Amino acid sequence: MLPRYTQIKLALLDAIEDGTMGPGDQVPSENQLALQHQVSRMTARRAVTELVEEGILMRTQGLGTFVSDHRPMSSMLEIRSIRDEVIQRGHRYASSILHLDSVIANEALARWLDVGIGDVVFHSIIVHSENGQPIQYEERWVNPRWAPDYLQQDFSQQTANHYLNLVAPLTQADHSVEAMLPEAHIAQALQITAADPCLKISRRTYSARGVVSHAVLYHPGNRYRLGGHLNFQAKT
Repeated sequence: MLPRYTQIKLALLDAIEDGTMGPGDQVPSENQLALQHQVSRMTARRAVTELVEEGILMRTQGLGTFVSDHRPMSSMLEIRSIRDEVIQRGHRYASSILHLDSVIANEALARWLDVGIGDVVFHSIIVHSENGQPIQYEERWVNPRWAPDYLQQDFSQQTANHYLNLVAPLTQADHSVEAMLPEAHIAQALQITAADPCLKISRRTYSARGVVSHAVLYHPGNRYRLGGHLNFQAKT
């Protein structure tokens, strides 16, 4: 049996996903939700607060709580497993491994991974889905020096990001974000057309020992967004 606040969250998410409530619509107040679901106001408040924190709802002082642009949002300020993001939203996560093999490093790969031209590196292509819809096409190259057992992992059970953080904990990352039109094979994997814009994130990650991986992540622009919360309050 799910906790009562989780049941309220799922009911609100269902209403958003089936179109009963759309972006900009006001959601029932905490008192109304408490009466509707026969729970305490504190329980209703927890459900609403978590959806606000997840970016699904937004509070406006003095006006109420409204449905935000409810495309899933990934933080630009931290690197998290896509699986954790999906599960935190109370949604179903699944992955499909399209490619998992070793390749020979060309000049670009050698530069990205700090290896020699002609060295063997690991290569994976994985599509991540939320509630049955693809939301990320992940192409990744890995330095075997820091993750020698990468090709033996079952990435249907854990993400590549999670595994790499276990064997070579992340200390630094470089990344860039750009809008682009996908190549045909990426569009097909994401179940969009080649005319649909994508968000492309290029990311190189480091452990204390050196460069661990270089990943390129493609997200359908109409299903995904990037954002985060910045706190500029001085700490004393």
